[in-house]
Amino acid sequence: MKIKKILIANRGEIAIRVMRSAKEMGIKTVAVYSEADKAAAHVLYADEAVLIGPPPSAQSYLVADKIIEACKLTGADAVHPGYGFLSENAQFAEKIAQAGIIFIGPSVEAIKVMGDKLASKQAVKSFDVPLVPGMDEPISDVEKAKAVAQKIGYPVMIKASAGGGGKGMRIVTDPKDFDEQMTRAVSEARSSFGDEAVFIEKFITSPKHIEVQILGDQHGNIVYLFERECSIQRRNQKVIEEAPSAVLSPEQRKRYGEAAVNVARSCNYYGAGTVEFIADAHLDFYFLEMNTRLQVEHPVTEQISGVDLVKEQIKIAQGEAISFTQEDLQINGHSIEVRVYAEDPENNFLPDTGTLSTYRRPQGAGVRVDDGYEEGMEIPIHYDPMIAKLITHGKDRAEAIERMKRAIFEYKIIGIKTTLPFCEFVLNHPDFIDGSFTTKFVEEHFTPDHVRKEPSEDLERVAAIFAFEQYKAKKERLQYTPAASQKSGWKSRIKRD
Repeated sequence: MKIKKILIANRGEIAIRVMRSAKEMGIKTVAVYSEADKAAAHVLYADEAVLIGPPPSAQSYLVADKIIEACKLTGADAVHPGYGFLSENAQFAEKIAQAGIIFIGPSVEAIKVMGDKLASKQAVKSFDVPLVPGMDEPISDVEKAKAVAQKIGYPVMIKASAGGGGKGMRIVTDPKDFDEQMTRAVSEARSSFGDEAVFIEKFITSPKHIEVQILGDQHGNIVYLFERECSIQRRNQKVIEEAPSAVLSPEQRKRYGEAAVNVARSCNYYGAGTVEFIADAHLDFYFLEMNTRLQVEHPVTEQISGVDLVKEQIKIAQGEAISFTQEDLQINGHSIEVRVYAEDPENNFLPDTGTLSTYRRPQGAGVRVDDGYEEGMEIPIHYDPMIAKLITHGKDRAEAIERMKRAIFEYKIIGIKTTLPFCEFVLNHPDFIDGSFTTKFVEEHFTPDHVRKEPSEDLERVAAIFAFEQYKAKKERLQYTPAASQKSGWKSRIKRD
């Protein structure tokens, strides 16, 4: 069945990213938006837009019934979930299918299996996939858990079974701290995921975070599109990613890729997915988890493989077979992505809010910017603070790094503190340049005084006034065609004077 109209159940840069590929395929798009996003870029880009609720995501983007209602209102026959929000919610995928709408993603069963860290470990056991030493069943009794930790050997990591994004994770290096950290992990798992199940595994010191992009179709074909190195992190969340890894040999790359394919086979996976591994100092690797969705860092894989992952997702959802084999794939150059967050690196990366008084994107060969903002817009407090993804591609890693430095220099953002100065620091650090960095980079190398200072507040104030007046004038030129139903919040084509 050919998809004719896709509703993107997301916002910001990922919504626009999906819409671009859909447009190239001749597929109409529908945006959904909260009251905070009524003038957002993804709303203006889409063919149609539907208001789904107030700013808090729990009352808008996370309400499955409102997404389904928007599909029925606009005639959308497919839903792309993007990442975050409902993208790995098995119940949402099930509701979409029950409504007769195509879910652009894996099966409900695959989401359930891989969405639970313990269930995923059990699933891959018989597929010759290396696992971190530890438990494969939940535990809540502190004394029993402490005995397990003693057997595994410190340091250990306590992890929420339903976790993600660095939440519900506690590292314990000293047995006397175990009780407190166990209690905290259980509490955070309960509050973040509604599931207090935790498990314990060996903590790998000086680890590297390496993940493999896979694609599978509904005919049993699965390929891997090489690996991404994602070891530059803060609060266990990624900030800089690159493809391929600077340290893997071709033989190691093949072992990682084949292990990732086996993980996908363990749950009969189809669609785009990412298998995450943790590697030790010898680059021996262990399965961490599988993300059953598109990853934030997918552009670096697209840059080196030449494959549009969103188009492939759509084709697979339509029942098409993957049109290439593993042998057809090859690595072309090197790509780096930095996540541009509205955060203050000088203040422990705390989120920052305000107006983008100046916002100018870098340009030129080998530079790509995926974003959802324009100059004069505000960064809302209700959602993830990521402003954009800045991606460069070069003939080799050295060129990709230098191109990224140039792009960061050209990227002008005033009015909000961002992670760009931190990323610039990383790119110039010897450990990043030689590839020896680990997930401990921030703790070991970064202090606030490394941050390049932003423009002065006086300059920001002048720029803010100018940009705001421009933005107001631009908004006044935009006129929506009146909706058929004012209650629905639906908007048809956007007309410009």
